Amino acid sequence: MGKKILIVDDEPSIIVPLQFLMEQNGYDTMVAFSGEEAMESILADPPDLILLDIMLPIIDGFEVCQRVRERSELDHVRIIMITAMGSEANIAKGLALGADAYITKPFSNAAVVEKVRELLKQKDETK
Repeated sequence: MGKKILIVDDEPSIIVPLQFLMEQNGYDTMVAFSGEEAMESILADPPDLILLDIMLPIIDGFEVCQRVRERSELDHVRIIMITAMGSEANIAKGLALGADAYITKPFSNAAVVEKVRELLKQKDETK
């Protein structure tokens, strides 16, 4: 079984290509269209990595990241924020809340795959 990746975005035009890209690279994928749905999914079946948008309905990506980082049983979960919010303040906030990486939209597919591989490799090396 491949590594599990949760893709969290409220835009199907982002989820569909990311899901295809991750599956083409051998990862099992799950999707969530809101922060609430993401938290339910994370707690029910923790993924290895989350591709997380910030601008989500009800619970935003910053809060999802913070909630994940507050739970010690989820310490192993890697988080990559993928967002259009590319200001230095937003990047600093995302990283301060515990994101492992921050990628701005529009993004390069190759850059996303490379960062996912890098973080999952680091995770395997720290087990």
